[in-house]
Amino acid sequence: MNNSSQLHATSDGDDARPILLVPYMWVGDFVRCHSVVTLLRQRFPARPIDMLATTLCAPLADYMPGVRQAIVADLPRGRIALAQQFKLAARLRREGYGRALVMPRTWKSALAPFLAGITERTGFFGEGRLLLLNDVRFGEWKLPRTIDRCAALALPRNAKLPPAWPLPELKVPADAIAAWQRNRGLFGSDRPVVTLAPGSVAPARRWPAGAYAALSRRLLADGCNVWILGGPGEKALAAEIIGDSKARDLTGTDIRDAILALASARIAIANDSGLLHVAAALGTPSIGIFGPMTADLWAPLNPLAAAIEINGELPCRPCNQNVCPLGHHRCLRDISPDTVFAAARDALAAAARRGPQVPA
Repeated sequence: MNNSSQLHATSDGDDARPILLVPYMWVGDFVRCHSVVTLLRQRFPARPIDMLATTLCAPLADYMPGVRQAIVADLPRGRIALAQQFKLAARLRREGYGRALVMPRTWKSALAPFLAGITERTGFFGEGRLLLLNDVRFGEWKLPRTIDRCAALALPRNAKLPPAWPLPELKVPADAIAAWQRNRGLFGSDRPVVTLAPGSVAPARRWPAGAYAALSRRLLADGCNVWILGGPGEKALAAEIIGDSKARDLTGTDIRDAILALASARIAIANDSGLLHVAAALGTPSIGIFGPMTADLWAPLNPLAAAIEINGELPCRPCNQNVCPLGHHRCLRDISPDTVFAAARDALAAAARRGPQVPA
């Protein structure tokens, strides 16, 4: 059987019961899992597909083609929360799922699908989940990337991985973008918008605020509007970058603002973070700044306008640490604002040649 027939093989017959995805709940990994949605739509075109989501990630599902709905469950990290698991299981049972694909390898991530009695529960072996899963897969650690591990669960057992996965997609209607711009007082400027996403869940992945501030000043002087994106925890960071300049602080609690800002932008510049994946999936030309992790394994599947990494080699890189264990952060500190600005000007010029993406 060749790769194509393996990809589309199904033993479900006329089964039209919906399928539930239990993805990783980090923003970037949630976006990556849209590739899994596309694979499942190819295999099971008659079956609706839902995604379990946190309150943070749920708005992303609204813009994912092929996703029927997000099932919101803010389960706490680090504990089972049995009462909440039973409540979630009752909700899942009402939806009548026939399959669940459990991406995380934790015991608790498979508990609600088991309690809900979902007929087929697929996931990689981990934390003694032989009871909770009945389609247990092995070989997770032989797969180099998170997307390989997640998407492999959407294939038939023992299928060979295809040479490339479907690209994640986020689709935002132009009228929604225009309405958001009007509501935020951002409509009507003819200056190209550049968004900066200076945050990351891992401090070691953050390009210094001073470097972002220098870049922002260069972009403003070059005739761009600069918008700073991020969560509420990045408010102080945004203020440090903006200073007394005319850059705009669009950080806040609702990721929908970041989605619509990124869809509005001519280009996006971001650390190795969830918002880089959002920008790339939207089709906004994106520049990723990579420090402790390398772009070849951790960049979005979608093509980037540029992946910025340190010139030369550091013996400590890659380190996969949330905080620099050596304290020097050279993998990011040695990336100059001039380097990123040059990439931004190239990306802006290329975007201008293609014409406006959305109403300006």
